[in-house]
Amino acid sequence: MESKHDSGRRGRYRTALAMAGAAALMLGGCAGASAPPISTADVAAGLESYHLGAGDRVRVTVFNEPTLTGEYNITPGGALAFPLIGVVAAGGRTIDAVQQELTAKLAEGYVNDPRVSVEVLNYRPFYILGEVNRPGEYSYASGMTVEQAIARAGGFTYRANEKTVFLRRQTGRAESAVALRSAQVAVLPGDTIRIGERYF
Repeated sequence: MESKHDSGRRGRYRTALAMAGAAALMLGGCAGASAPPISTADVAAGLESYHLGAGDRVRVTVFNEPTLTGEYNITPGGALAFPLIGVVAAGGRTIDAVQQELTAKLAEGYVNDPRVSVEVLNYRPFYILGEVNRPGEYSYASGMTVEQAIARAGGFTYRANEKTVFLRRQTGRAESAVALRSAQVAVLPGDTIRIGERYF
């Protein structure tokens, strides 16, 4: 025969379980809805306003000046060392801004009416952390999605939360929680992707 004491204890246990489950559902819902997904349609716009940084490799073309045309790396300090004019600050600036500065400096007695074009050959890597089989640094490919990035990192571990990822853009400090199932999520150069652990 069950005593009143045992019955009350079981009732309190069921209530605690129900409250814990409700709290977990609320937290899970908040994580998935805290930021809208970034679709692949936004990638072109993101790269158009892309800010150069350490690890990028660019090709600078000076028309009719083959000795100046070449490939250059952005140094860890954000510099681009260019013939004749020396070091140009490139880190944190758009391609258009760097192109304009190169043009202006070459026009200062070095090249008559210079025409300069700058294009990115290799973007800086992205990073994937947390519950994937091979976390680390990976080379960026245009049009890449978070799902493809996870596949390159060996896929999810058995502990992974496969519904929500945390994404930090190279231009920001805060992470955004994004629901994978809502849309394809685009990766940009320098992004950090974190895969969390599932709790239920």
